[in-house]
Amino acid sequence: MAARGRLLLAAVALVALAAAAAAQAQSSEAGTLRKFRAALRGPSGGPPGELGWDRRQDKPCDGWDGVARCIGGRVVALKLEGLGLQGAAPDLALLASLGGLRSLSLANNNLAGALPDLSPLPALKILYLSRNRLAGDIPDGAFAALRGLQKLDLSNNTFTGPIPSSIATSANLKDVNLANNNFSGAVPEGLQKLGAGKLHVQGNKLLCGPPAGPACPSSPPASSSTSGSMKVLITIAIVVVAVGALLAIAGIFAAVQARRNEPRYAGHTETLGGSPDAAKVKVISPPAVKIEQSDQHGGAVTLAAAGKRGGGGRRDEHGKLVFVQEGRARFGLEDLLRASAEVLGSGTFGASYKATLLDGPALVVKRFKEMNGVGREDFAEHMRRLGRLAHPNLLPVVAYLYKKEEKLLVTDYMANGSLAHVLHGGARSSLPPLDWPRRLKIVKGVARGLAHLYEELPMLMVPHGHLKSSNVLLDAAFEPALGDYALAPVVAPPHAAQVMVAYKAPECAAQGGRPGRKSDVWSLGILILEVLTGKFPANYLRQGRAGADLAGWVHSVVREEWTGEVFDPDMRGTRGGEGEMVKLLKVGLACCEPDVARRWGIDEALAGIEELRERDAAAADDSSTASSFVSDGEATTPAARHGEPPQSPSA
Repeated sequence: MAARGRLLLAAVALVALAAAAAAQAQSSEAGTLRKFRAALRGPSGGPPGELGWDRRQDKPCDGWDGVARCIGGRVVALKLEGLGLQGAAPDLALLASLGGLRSLSLANNNLAGALPDLSPLPALKILYLSRNRLAGDIPDGAFAALRGLQKLDLSNNTFTGPIPSSIATSANLKDVNLANNNFSGAVPEGLQKLGAGKLHVQGNKLLCGPPAGPACPSSPPASSSTSGSMKVLITIAIVVVAVGALLAIAGIFAAVQARRNEPRYAGHTETLGGSPDAAKVKVISPPAVKIEQSDQHGGAVTLAAAGKRGGGGRRDEHGKLVFVQEGRARFGLEDLLRASAEVLGSGTFGASYKATLLDGPALVVKRFKEMNGVGREDFAEHMRRLGRLAHPNLLPVVAYLYKKEEKLLVTDYMANGSLAHVLHGGARSSLPPLDWPRRLKIVKGVARGLAHLYEELPMLMVPHGHLKSSNVLLDAAFEPALGDYALAPVVAPPHAAQVMVAYKAPECAAQGGRPGRKSDVWSLGILILEVLTGKFPANYLRQGRAGADLAGWVHSVVREEWTGEVFDPDMRGTRGGEGEMVKLLKVGLACCEPDVARRWGIDEALAGIEELRERDAAAADDSSTASSFVSDGEATTPAARHGEPPQSPSA
């Protein structure tokens, strides 16, 4: 018994010593993290306020922000994403005493300058530095110390020079993302073995070799003598002169032919739809596209195919529709020109037109004038990528037309128009107000479509970028489909920052702020609040002012146990759904959290929305107008309900 007691005491002592050692280790790691935080620069110039490590107990593994994982009381993973970190990348030697650190992410910040020295953290297995402003050449041996590296993401920076061969020194390498930089030269053989599914190098135009693209050019053989070199130069000169003469003759001949043909093309017109009141179409060959709008509020339009004199550029840049979906019935630009057409609206990117083909479907042609973020080949590749997306809540891109000065995107026509028109159209909308079951169905469809974009386009900083009610289209059964998605990569950056909704998120209000993966979630939250309140978000948006948006207004009026005045009085079919409406309201506010670190991600938002119970619209009491949710002082006129009239909700 005595021996057993001594063993028990020894075991207790060992447990106590282990606990003391763990506490001491946590205290030591807490000090390390605080020193690291002090070296970081947030948007205000000082340490980021989101990391309140200096105000916490010495237990990083007990809920410290950014500490993503611990094992045995030791920090294993740090996730410091979306904090707006500024200046040069931090000195990673400050983290060297974290012996258990295996994963580090500083993605989606504003870090600039060179790649940091990685040698102080040789045990790292995962390193994410994507979506920053890191730049310059990377030394070839920069990753030599990381023998256990498994995953590396340097995408969406501006690194230059050759890809460091030391990345491939690890035998356990699983995934490398170097996309959208300015790397040049050949892809190292050690990385080529990963294959296209695990090595991502798209967006580096100066790379060669698999899987980047064309084979790398071989060095030309040296000439045997000076006389041989001279012969080569003389031969090249003769060829150049001959080709130049032929081109000059061809140019003169083409000019003469163009002058002869000009009168024949000038006066030929056709009628859209075949009726006397239909718009006129001027047909000129070759058919570049010029769309003229005759009425901003509806009615007929002119789709004119205008030849471009003095052209330059290839024929496929002047009026050829390029289809990006397999299995779709093909039609030409001339078919669109002969179709009956009407203006649907004028938005931030350009005007939209409905074109009904003869003996064919109705389509929407949308005109974009500020879509010059990339060249023609990159634009075509991005359109093909969008054409491969398939989801019931995404409006498919059918075809596009590329011109340097403007682009056209062709999509299917949705019978019930946009959600903005249904919610805010007033007397102009022939549709009845949306009831609660339909509103919930629309929100669920929007969240599912957005989540699919996040899953299929992981490389985009903002998978949608322009989520708002006018870009949610409704079919005859009020099933929603998202439009104008994933356009940020091809839109001129200054224009994107000015008009795209994701760039209105609170994190973008600060000078130099950029949207991130949660900026689309903020847009989803605003959309949810718009659906529940019936209020037009633009009437509440004051860019750069905290809380000056629809979410701020909702916060200002919601009281404990009293949310009635928030909900749209026109929302019928609410009886029995009050609890679900409040839950959805909370989801919307969680998506609109100004603090990016506390804001829900897309997975949390989708899970919260999917939990809400749908009710059969037919079973709802259509006579109910949610009056039980409206405060006694709430005005009932449309002007009082919606504030100032919405400004172009179709925008």
